[in-house]
This record gives sequence, structure tokens and C-alpha cells, in this order.
Amino acid sequence: TGCGATSPHRCSRPEYCIKEQYSSVFNLVKSVDLYICQFFTLYMIGKWYLVGFASNADWFVSRKAKMTMGTTILTPQPSGDLQMDYSNLRSDGTCWKMSHLAQKSDIPGKFVYQNQRYGTDNDMRVVDVKYDEYCLMYSFKTKEGSSYILNQMYSRTQKPSQEVLKKFTKFSLDQGILPENIAILPKAEECS
Repeated sequence: TGCGATSPHRCSRPEYCIKEQYSSVFNLVKSVDLYICQFFTLYMIGKWYLVGFASNADWFVSRKAKMTMGTTILTPQPSGDLQMDYSNLRSDGTCWKMSHLAQKSDIPGKFVYQNQRYGTDNDMRVVDVKYDEYCLMYSFKTKEGSSYILNQMYSRTQKPSQEVLKKFTKFSLDQGILPENIAILPKAEECS
């Protein structure tokens, strides 16, 4: 079952939600209380489709029109860390791949990792999850003194429900992301 992103009342089991106050980047919006789901890493195992992507970051704004749905394989580690393997079929038929080992923190559902390819430090939180349907992730990324927010919506299928997409859009707007910078990614062939 899911935990609510900005309200503990959306949790089917409120005792599994953890309140954490977090200020948005550059104070674009007021600081918000995020209710992070008491997270059970084991249930995240397997394939997920990246169906939604939202950020005001310049690199995203300039590339969002070309982005398509990709896949992510999540593999929980015995340590509680989370191996994340991404792939996306490019328009030229080649396969783009990237992997990270996200290290668990003291807060369930919160992970940190460094992206060597892009030089970012990443603070990632699983904000809302229904293990057999969707996962909403919030990331605070820092590179050379500048920071930005990146929200991602994962789905177990390539056709998430409208309710899931609305949840992603509302959460992203609440974080100060401009409406035009919230992308629901078009379906694409998977890498073979």
C-alpha cells in the first residue's frame, strides 16, 4: 500500500509513515513536510518503467522533448543498499545504460549515491510507493555548489493509471516544478 507524499492520512498504515521536513531548492516554495513511507527495500525488487520525469534543471528543460520511457531494474542488497540499473533505447537504436549503488541511510526509504558520469551527489527518497503498482522518488541533486530537484515516477507497467500520473504531477507542482517541466514519458521499445 502507498504512503502519502504530503499527508500521513494517505497511508493505509499511518504508523509506517515518517515525517521529515525538507526545504525546496533555492526556497522556490515553502519548506514542506514529506511523509516518507516506511520503506521495505525487498519489495522494490524487479523491473520498473520510468514513466514520469520532472525538474526545472537546465539540462532537463533542453532535453525533455526527446526523452522516452526507460526501464529500471532494482535489486535490493543484503546490506539494505539498492542497486539501480537503468536502460533506455535511443532514437538511433543504441542502448543507453547507467548503474548506481544507492546506499541506505538511517531513514527508511532514503538513499545517497554519487553519479560518477554526471558528477552529482544525490539524496534520493522514496516518497510514495505501492510496491505492485508505482513508486514516486524525490531526489535532491548537488553539483559544484548548485542544486536542483528531480522527481521520478516509476510504474510496474508501461500504462500507469491516470490517478498515479495525477499524483506525480501534483507532487511535482507542490515542489515548485513548473508545469511545462513535468514530463509524462512516451512509451518506447525496450533495450534488448
